[in-house]
Amino acid sequence: MQHILIIVNDAPYGSERLFNALRLAIQLNEQDNPPAKVSLFLLSDAITAVIPKQNPAEGYNIQQMLEIIIAQGSQVKFCGSCMHSRGLTELKVIEGCEVATMDDLAQWLLIADKAVTF
Repeated sequence: MQHILIIVNDAPYGSERLFNALRLAIQLNEQDNPPAKVSLFLLSDAITAVIPKQNPAEGYNIQQMLEIIIAQGSQVKFCGSCMHSRGLTELKVIEGCEVATMDDLAQWLLIADKAVTF
């Protein structure tokens, strides 16, 4: 089984980078031949995607997509330093999303067969 790491830097709304990263993660999780293990790491403004109950104006809902990815068995982590630098450390986050460090990202990268950045 391939381990695919997806790293995202852009905010959840405003550009479609995170949306496209999540679409890819969902599709990768649905592949049977060969199967893939997908891990998602959110950096910079992408960390705001883990804030629940956002009311998007666009036609997609990042929270629902993250919940699908988590239900498919993927791990979703976000940068604690990025959260802290934005003053968001006390916010509630979507269930299943986990605060992490750059060391966690480094460990994932070392074991990943492939890494994709958005």
